[in-house]
Formats: sequence, C-alpha cells, structure tokens
Amino acid sequence: MAESRNTLAPLTSRAKQVSNKRMTLVERLYLPGMIGGMLITLRHFFRVKRPTIKYPEQKRPISAIYRGQHVLKRDDQGRERCTACGLCAVACPAEAITMVAAERKPGEEKLYREEKYAAVYEIDMLRCIYCWDCEEACPKEAIFLTDRIVQADYLRKPFVFGKDELVEPMDPAKRVDVSRRQTADVLQFKQVKKHAHNR
Repeated sequence: MAESRNTLAPLTSRAKQVSNKRMTLVERLYLPGMIGGMLITLRHFFRVKRPTIKYPEQKRPISAIYRGQHVLKRDDQGRERCTACGLCAVACPAEAITMVAAERKPGEEKLYREEKYAAVYEIDMLRCIYCWDCEEACPKEAIFLTDRIVQADYLRKPFVFGKDELVEPMDPAKRVDVSRRQTADVLQFKQVKKHAHNR
C-alpha cells in the first residue's frame, strides 16, 4: 500500500525541485542584504523632492468635496435649520451624534426655523468616520461636512463638539460656503421659492 502511494504521478507539471544549498559565510552574515537596503535608503534620502510638508505653515491642496469638520447651517434669515429630527444620529454608523430636542418658545421665531430645535447637539469627532451619512440623511440641509480640518489635541474632551463650535455665525459674511458640495440640480431646486423647503 505504501509503495503504490509513492509511485503515483503528480497531478500537475508545475512542481519544481527546490535545492537545499548551504549558505556561504557572507550570506549567513546578511551583509549583501543589509548593504543593498542601506543603498536604497541613501538613494531616497538625497532626492530633492520631499514627501512631507511643514504643516500648518504649508498646506496641501485638498479636493473640493473633502469631508472635514461639520457645520450646522442657518437659513437666509439667520435661523437654525436643524429641527432635531434625529435622522443624522440614526444614520451615523459610528453613533457619534447625540442631541436633545426642545420646543421653540414664543419670541424665538428669529432663532429657530421650526417649532422644534436642537437644544443640545454634539458630535464626538474621535468617533466620527466622516462618512457623509449625516449630511445625506438630513431632510432640512442643516448639517454639512466642510473643508476645515479638525485640529489636533492631547485630550479627548475637546473633541466633543457642541453647538458653539458647530453652528455657523449669524453674520452672513462669516457663513460657511457649502455650495461646492451640492450638485447643479440641487442648487437649481433651491432657487425655486414656491417650495416650503426653500423658504
């Protein structure tokens, strides 16, 4: 039975005989490999083109649709668009968004667009994966990802951004432009004021 196993023909002709050659003294010292690796390192070291930049003095060009720090938008009259519906929090795969809804009081019509608004809105930037799902889920176009880079820090607490860091300023000159993130069809639709969405 053992003899018949040894006489079986191989299934493919791709088998190669591997030599069991003994290494020389130089090969056992690994000198040729180390010298070759050092030569590659030195060749890259003296190249003129540097792969790194001196951030923040120098900034690398970024894409027009780069997904960075979030912003909570205001409408043309300066009212907050967010209605605390929670769709962005539900859509977030990292569960980075938390909010507390509140009812708008009489006299706050100039602050909040709808009867319900987000009294607390927080995004944990360390959990956020910048996937764009919150922007896609928002029915009021209240949250957008901008081209701003989230600054580094040594502590975890500063990375929980509240409304003071997310809501854009009241001054129209300091608003964050997100038109580059919208298609031509969306921009054209927003010009039609007969839709309640655009009022």
